[in-house]
Amino acid sequence: MAEHREFFYRRLHSLLGVIPIGLFVVQHLIVNHFAVYGEEQFNTAANFMANLPFVLVLETFVIYLPILFHAVLGVYIVFVARNNAKRYGYLRNWLFLLQRVTGVITLIFIAWHVWETRVQVALGNVEVSFSLMEDILSNPFMVAFYIVGILSTTFHLANGLWGFAVSWGILQSPRSQKVITYGTLLVFVVISYIGIRTIVKFAYGI
Repeated sequence: MAEHREFFYRRLHSLLGVIPIGLFVVQHLIVNHFAVYGEEQFNTAANFMANLPFVLVLETFVIYLPILFHAVLGVYIVFVARNNAKRYGYLRNWLFLLQRVTGVITLIFIAWHVWETRVQVALGNVEVSFSLMEDILSNPFMVAFYIVGILSTTFHLANGLWGFAVSWGILQSPRSQKVITYGTLLVFVVISYIGIRTIVKFAYGI
């Protein structure tokens, strides 16, 4: 019974990592990317998202609670996982190890990002705007922190697509698993570019 329960939780963990968390991450990166087209475009996009009907309910049940469950179970998986990358050295094993490492980094990054933005907005200290992110990223340390955080998040999402497809029985043959491995790495490159390009705009205005 315990094994069946853990199997169910792990499948739910992988599902939530894609729907809704993965979809939210991609949407968030795309909205932020409006900064590349100018301050006004970013502020318009950010204000639209902030003023959606029932936004607090949506954030709670579509973002925060799924992330909380995914994070708690993810930390448990990190501690019980058997990492064998050094012993075997196969690409898939290294990706398995990186998935666990980036999970921890991503959790720290998201917690800090939410504190700097959503929590400060709720406290009435700031408003989500182009100038807010510009101020945050005026510090070179924060630029590096955000770049590492974005790369960690996008890798964790992209590589997590492979885990989702395997755990849900979508990928069964070794060949299909190998093909999708390279496909998810391509996804990582694309969404990372979107995120990093935005950071460059906020930090350096280019």
